[in-house]
Amino acid sequence: MFLYKIEMELQEGLSYLIVAADSDEKAFEAVEGHLIRHFTVAPEVKEAAIVEKKRLNSGAGYVIETSVSG
Repeated sequence: MFLYKIEMELQEGLSYLIVAADSDEKAFEAVEGHLIRHFTVAPEVKEAAIVEKKRLNSGAGYVIETSVSG
């Protein structure tokens, strides 16, 4: 099993999904379901790409950077 960081380009901007899956294909299949559960109305995904992939084991994780404008 792997831990995936998927970058999604939505109409509103970039979003990231961290998901555990057995394969790249299954990771992409999970995108729509997570968007439906997260948003009231699922946004259109213009593009989705795997930006990181790690074996899933104790301690595996990702740092997600955000920029603060001000």
